[in-house]
Amino acid sequence: MNAEFKPGPGAGDGIAAARAIDELEAQAERHRTPCGDGVHMVWRRWGHGAPVVLLHGGAGSWLHWVRNIASLATHRSVWVPDLPGFGDSDLPPGAHDADTLSPMVLAGMQTLLDDEPYDLVGFSFGALVASCVAAQQPPALRALMLVSVAALGIVGSPPALKPMRGVEDPAARRDVVRWNLHQMMLHDPKHVDDLAILVQQRSAPRDRVKHRTLALGDALFALAAEWRCKVSGIWGTQDVLYRDQMPALRAAADRLNMADTTFLEGAGHWLQYECAEAFNAWLAERIDAAGRGATSRRSGGGHA
Repeated sequence: MNAEFKPGPGAGDGIAAARAIDELEAQAERHRTPCGDGVHMVWRRWGHGAPVVLLHGGAGSWLHWVRNIASLATHRSVWVPDLPGFGDSDLPPGAHDADTLSPMVLAGMQTLLDDEPYDLVGFSFGALVASCVAAQQPPALRALMLVSVAALGIVGSPPALKPMRGVEDPAARRDVVRWNLHQMMLHDPKHVDDLAILVQQRSAPRDRVKHRTLALGDALFALAAEWRCKVSGIWGTQDVLYRDQMPALRAAADRLNMADTTFLEGAGHWLQYECAEAFNAWLAERIDAAGRGATSRRSGGGHA
């Protein structure tokens, strides 16, 4: 696959970022699965090999993984949907939150992957959707990786976001996007680059799943009690949701009985973008371990 866009500081015109997105999308196969009567979910697929499924966050789309797909697709089949009600996917009736979207996502994976074992990775809201999927104990699910997941009963101070309403000038709108990304998603302002801004501009307006509340409570603990696969979690130490409550986050993570937890120094909420190289290495290690564990079990060895 083509080399990924390399982020850097500055407020360019976004042409290189747009080209990078277009080139990445051009390499994808596009698929659709039903998510209700007459409505469909859109999936993109890159690469070949054992499948890994990536679920994006709120106000997002498949583009939340723009700095991770190429790395994974060198040795895996990478499936990335727009969740129902986001991006290119239709909004089904009754699509209110992670728990109502998860059966549609699971049905889509069963259609596209049949019984082939897969690994599931979710970011933020997508991590909550993935947690709901895993709680249904699908037999083909090998491992679950949760990125910046919430629903842990920890409520921090809301970030100081600027409203877009009434802002008409394109440069001023771009400045609002830049500000809000730094406040909510990316800790280091130099990472709020042309590509990050374009991802937000293309994705956020097409989030039609409103009034989500599940992430504000502590639903993850009940979901964790139903998981039967290996689970790993990763959070950024500068995630705006948790950076002032890291002891509480670490204690909550311990209650989930994950195989391992990682706290990535200096990373904000959208850590797979901000620290893509470190995240890609973290993810590759865990999905490779899941593959070795599956091979060991098939050959009659012990669990990984």
